[in-house]
Amino acid sequence: MKVVIVGAGAGGMTAASRIRALKPEWDVKVFEATGFASHAPCGIPYSIEYGFPGDELMYYRPEVFIKERGIDLRLHAKVTEVKDGSIVVDENGVKNEYEWDKLLIATGASPKVPPIEGVDLENIYTVDLPPDAEILKSALAEAKNVVIAGAGYVGLEMAEAVSSLGKKVTVVEMAEHPLPNFDSEIGEILKKDMEQKVDLRLNEKIEAFEGRDSVERVITDRGEYRADLVILALGVKPNVELAEQIGVELGETGAIRVNQKMETSVENVYAAGDVAETRHLITGKPAWIPLAPAGNKMGYVAGVNMSGGNIEFPGVVGTQITKFYDLQIAKTGLSEKEAIKEGFEVKSAFITANTKVHYYPGAKKTYLKVVKDAETNRILGAQIAGYEMVAMRVNVFAVAIQAGLTTKDVFFSDLAYAPPFTPIWDPVIVAARVLKF
Repeated sequence: MKVVIVGAGAGGMTAASRIRALKPEWDVKVFEATGFASHAPCGIPYSIEYGFPGDELMYYRPEVFIKERGIDLRLHAKVTEVKDGSIVVDENGVKNEYEWDKLLIATGASPKVPPIEGVDLENIYTVDLPPDAEILKSALAEAKNVVIAGAGYVGLEMAEAVSSLGKKVTVVEMAEHPLPNFDSEIGEILKKDMEQKVDLRLNEKIEAFEGRDSVERVITDRGEYRADLVILALGVKPNVELAEQIGVELGETGAIRVNQKMETSVENVYAAGDVAETRHLITGKPAWIPLAPAGNKMGYVAGVNMSGGNIEFPGVVGTQITKFYDLQIAKTGLSEKEAIKEGFEVKSAFITANTKVHYYPGAKKTYLKVVKDAETNRILGAQIAGYEMVAMRVNVFAVAIQAGLTTKDVFFSDLAYAPPFTPIWDPVIVAARVLKF
């Protein structure tokens, strides 16, 4: 059996490893356009901030897959065409064709680039793949004034990384607060922290970039800003071009439509990772939330099913976490505005609490916004900002939401307590109590 996988990111390499484990006699080829396998683009801001080499952004080195797992991994091999039963690959300028019996499309997603004047000037960058880390480091060494377009996850993380290098950073965001997919209570907390480190410009739209050869100014609907370098952090789009070549159906989100076995509309063609659509476990609707944990699991499911197994990927609740310097921010499920948009009648609670008992040294503030269905009391979403243990608490809510738990269930959950770690009434429990049941 000849298996071809396009893309050596999280989904692709997890699938390849699973297939080789289950079917060691099969020929498994993986084609990757860059020189990185099992790569972690989410680490790019931290490579810039802390200075470790960009090639550290590989969970496993290529030789692990080639020598230890027997995968025919081809790096610097760009797939240019997908046909029924074969692919065409550009390998160092030479076009080669390879046959496949089963195909996995794991081509990920790419940053959006707005169609505005001057966007093609030099020193305007996106944050995409691990090689970008070294490119950005070199460019930033010569820059003093940096403008970041967008205050979503990538914009936030790049704002920390670049400002930590001593650069003057301006962040321009169209929404009324950073992290626009959060509710305003959490957004305002982040806003205050960001304003201490960067020049944060909200409710402002970039209209053009100006300069001779390289960017020199960013023009918005409210002013202009000097810029030696610009980083575009305006979201991503799924890389579906190869899938469309063989008639793979796209979903309403624009990503590849798959069933829970990661099968596409074309027989023996699968898709996994950031290029694939999934199901939201609260709404039951198609969702596209490109994050690494789901991408890895999609790859695992695809690999099992391509090998003749039978396993399903249930969907996601969209759990995510980031930080800006010491402030940690996390979200799972639906925000209040998202829940209302989906037609839920909701009740929400916003609480401020300590992370430890009052007498134990080092207690810090944490802030929780929790949303429930007013009729059933089912937890629909949670957002947390604070200076420690945010990941633990958002993960509690993620499991609660996925399990369909109510405020009563969460209130009576038997969470751990000791003075160095939590207050006796953990903020998770307090939020459930305030929401009532």
